[in-house]
Amino acid sequence: MPSISSKISKAKAKLLVDYPYFGTLASKLSLVLNDDIETFKSDGKKLEYSSEFLQKAELSELEFVLANGAMHSALAHENRKNNRSGWLWQMATDFAINDMLVENDLDMPYGAQYRKRFKGMYAEEIYAELKDDILREDEDLEYEADDSEDVEQKNQTKEQLEEEILQEQLLAEEAISLLESEFKMGELPQTIDRFFKLDFSAQIDWRDELKSAIDRFHKDDYTLLPPNKKFLHMGIYLPSNVSQTFRLVIAIDSSGSIDDNLLNQFLSEVNFLMSLIGNYQIELIVCDEKIHSHKTFYTGDTLACEIKGGMGTDFRPVFEFVENKFDDVKLLLYFTDLDGKFPHAKPDYEVKWVSKKSKELPFGELILLDDD
Repeated sequence: MPSISSKISKAKAKLLVDYPYFGTLASKLSLVLNDDIETFKSDGKKLEYSSEFLQKAELSELEFVLANGAMHSALAHENRKNNRSGWLWQMATDFAINDMLVENDLDMPYGAQYRKRFKGMYAEEIYAELKDDILREDEDLEYEADDSEDVEQKNQTKEQLEEEILQEQLLAEEAISLLESEFKMGELPQTIDRFFKLDFSAQIDWRDELKSAIDRFHKDDYTLLPPNKKFLHMGIYLPSNVSQTFRLVIAIDSSGSIDDNLLNQFLSEVNFLMSLIGNYQIELIVCDEKIHSHKTFYTGDTLACEIKGGMGTDFRPVFEFVENKFDDVKLLLYFTDLDGKFPHAKPDYEVKWVSKKSKELPFGELILLDDD
């Protein structure tokens, strides 16, 4: 049977690969053994766990536990509590966090705080309902201190409490900064906006979005077979890098409504981005209502093409061409005005629509071009 420390290390490494946002935050967690509890609990400062629970839990369940602790540490628990009862506020945040983790398909262990009645609710809403539940039983109980958090806080000096709140604020700021990076890569955890006010759209330049889209799929493929040997002696299984040629498909809408100046600007930006990464293969397709040309570019080539077209727009020929001609496509960038016929079926690769205007899309994500 693996040691507890080894099991925790493996769970942290797996969480980092499966859920990078939670894994990055969990890497900073302070874990404390506490065999006076049945399973685990987190108060925003530390994650406490029972050794018996940890030994029995599956690795996927430990990922859930670590993600729970990571979210508690990122939420400025004490700063957001205001005048609420400490132990009840902790319970409310736990319900909200665990519901969000379930939404993200993490494997919830037995004993975790979870109720379907709180699905989709904010911690503040859950707190209000819990408070009403308790007051129906005993109107004084809600304000009684339990034997842990509330008592500990009464014994803290003002300076200690201020330092604790400052540390929580710093963690929360770091969590927001990390979320902005995840947002750029299109990898935000589901329903994370329940906990943070997210307004990144005005802060992100389209060039950053384009670069992030390419960077995300250009990263060398990860595999756990074989694992990275550097950390094997510590019982940590991190992925190895297996370098492969990155195939990027770029489709250019050559219909009559496309602006030549903007098209040249786009090609210039992509050409620059290609100079920053290595080992690539670009399939460039020009299409209006039919495909006019297809050219392949390799590492070091200059991205250039002759644009032919001027008719209406039909996106379907490009997707049919990609399906019939290419294997292992990860990303398609489609430069277009979005006024055309879309395929009925979503492809099994990522699609980024690059356009000057916004429109509801049947699939894929929009990179909105600025008029700069």
